[in-house]
Amino acid sequence: MNLYTLLQTRIDADRPVRAGVIGAGKFGSMFLAQVPHVSGLEVTAIADLSPERAESSCRAVGWASETIERTDFLESGVGLAERDDVEVVIEATGNPVVGIRHALAAIEHGKHIVMVNVEADVLAGPALAKRASSAGVVYSMAYGDQPALVSEMVDWARACGFQVAAAGKGTKYLPSFHEVTPNNVWQHYGLTSEEAADAGMNPQMFNSFLDGTKSAIEMCAIANACDLNVPAAGLAFPPCGADDLAQVLRPVAAGGALEADGMVEVVSSLQRDGSEVERDLRWGVYVVLKAQNDYAARCFRQYGLTTDTSGQYAAMYKPFHLIGLELGISVLNAALRGEPTGSARVFRGDAVTIAKRDLAAGEALDGEGGYTIWGKAIPAAKSLAEGCLPIGLAHGVRLTRNMIKGEMVRMADVALNEESEALRLRAEVELLIG
Repeated sequence: MNLYTLLQTRIDADRPVRAGVIGAGKFGSMFLAQVPHVSGLEVTAIADLSPERAESSCRAVGWASETIERTDFLESGVGLAERDDVEVVIEATGNPVVGIRHALAAIEHGKHIVMVNVEADVLAGPALAKRASSAGVVYSMAYGDQPALVSEMVDWARACGFQVAAAGKGTKYLPSFHEVTPNNVWQHYGLTSEEAADAGMNPQMFNSFLDGTKSAIEMCAIANACDLNVPAAGLAFPPCGADDLAQVLRPVAAGGALEADGMVEVVSSLQRDGSEVERDLRWGVYVVLKAQNDYAARCFRQYGLTTDTSGQYAAMYKPFHLIGLELGISVLNAALRGEPTGSARVFRGDAVTIAKRDLAAGEALDGEGGYTIWGKAIPAAKSLAEGCLPIGLAHGVRLTRNMIKGEMVRMADVALNEESEALRLRAEVELLIG
């Protein structure tokens, strides 16, 4: 990629790449742990609701006292985006409404924006990317997180001339997980609530990974960045190990589990009986390729790729992702190349809201990973036709009618703030439907 070589030119010119981080949680802290080891990359400011906690995080990840003293710690993410000593803004709060506000501020002030906040990206990413392009700055997915890594693999496959049959990630999944709440999440991670609390782990955030919401959000992000389709009935989470990707993730007509070629999907590391899948891809990402001719298919076999029984489909995968430890790739790509590591382009998938239990009119929805709802990936066209409520808008809004468990929540079922910035950006996204 030559990023390290390009960075040397900035070092020689005494002009380091300067980034600002909004949100010093796990993802942000992992990035901060790497920064001192990348010559030519600096973090000049960190914004967090608790600046003291952010400063403590820097100490915990090994920052020297003099580095901490040179760094400004503040509460305002918008204030960080306005600073002259910030070239790239990293939005890592996880709050979709706040994330949109920060992205708009960064774009307005001529800063590149790396959107760790995939929740905000799925709600407004195509519109934010369009605004960033008009302003001459980069709007980017976060390298190290699955959507950016998958986008890279899809780009590689297409640039090589292959058709993309499927792309996505692995996770731990059973259908019953859709009902899990923060009260009983830790048993599925092999932890006690006391151990999780001691480690500073947020039960609602970790539950969003378990109850299917985060998978829905991430697959929609990939669909919107890579112009891929979302299954009409939602993600199926077929149990599948690394050696079976090409066999399982091909169309039903070819003996697989997909509606057609060109889909996003998540594979489960558990069989439906709860037993473990052999050589699971729980922490990894994948792309399934389809050979465009028989000659390429023969090459698959000749060079050791595991294929399906027809020989036409093969898979490439990474067994792990390192989230914030890899985030510097996005920061340097934006600053040195003016390129994103994946970016929303069209509106193909939407993460919509499903009632986790029976709900009463007047109840407030508590967003992803909570007690009231979970998020499901569906095609954007279906979401618009049925007036579905995006999961990114389901934070703190109140229901206007009773709902039953499993019912899809629609925009008309909640009292929305019609003046909200997020709702306005959502309307812009709907115009970009693919």
